[in-house]
Amino acid sequence: MLNYNTHNQHLSVPDSSIKIAIKREDLIHPFISGNKYRKLKFNIEDAKTTNVKTLLTFGGAFSNHIAAVAYAGKEYGFNTIGVIRGEELREKKDLNPTLTFAKSCGMQFEFVSREVYRIKTNDDFINSLRNEFGDFYLIPEGGTNELAVKGCEEILEADDFKFDYICCAVGTGGTISGLINSSKKHQKILGFPALKGDFLQEDIRKFANQDNWKLISDYHFGGYGKIKPELISFINTFKNDYNIPLDPIYTGKMLFGIFDLIALGYFSTGSKILVIHTGGLQGIAGVNDMLKRKNRPLIEI
Repeated sequence: MLNYNTHNQHLSVPDSSIKIAIKREDLIHPFISGNKYRKLKFNIEDAKTTNVKTLLTFGGAFSNHIAAVAYAGKEYGFNTIGVIRGEELREKKDLNPTLTFAKSCGMQFEFVSREVYRIKTNDDFINSLRNEFGDFYLIPEGGTNELAVKGCEEILEADDFKFDYICCAVGTGGTISGLINSSKKHQKILGFPALKGDFLQEDIRKFANQDNWKLISDYHFGGYGKIKPELISFINTFKNDYNIPLDPIYTGKMLFGIFDLIALGYFSTGSKILVIHTGGLQGIAGVNDMLKRKNRPLIEI
């Protein structure tokens, strides 16, 4: 897989003693963006070594992972199947920007109820999918597995080890695990979960080989996919100030949290902070459609 250019962009904050930069992983690839590129890199290489011609994975209505796998399949010659959470989307798939894009890349969909989706890792369910679709290369929801963590270990470069803190949004735990593994002992890795609940701690421990990390769970805005007016306002202000777009599911919540922690004095004087922009911008169109139906302010793209 070919890397596109990425770079660190410096931000200004009210406390001038604190230095903060954002690593533009969202620029790594036009369609397989940010951490999705990193997570898929070694999975795609592994899939190529087999005779399996199909990638199968899981995701929801606005899933960055579904969009990325669909394009990767098109780009690297695989058939793709997306097991989609929510049977009601079957009739609405052509109105959903993420699923429309994935379909244009050739992805085939299997829509399942939320009850069935909860058992997606069950062996019997996986076997039923193999009976229906034949053999496939299985990529977990969100892309997180050992090969994905290996890919995310490549995010940090030599120049990034000067930072005291590395911050990232957390979904399934793969990205933060890779950052933990490749970080130096003097660095603190801060994760900002997009979901409620403490289950992520155990998921991360499965892959992480250091204990220099912490989850800050105060900025999920009510849970996965939950969006409040103050978050939209922050994202739009950030875009106007820095010309950097943020998504409302992951990076927007993370940056909101970081700026709030700076204002609260969480970081000591002279701290150097690196923020990982993990992409996810494709989901904004779908979120804006939802906001428009509710007559709420939209996210600037």
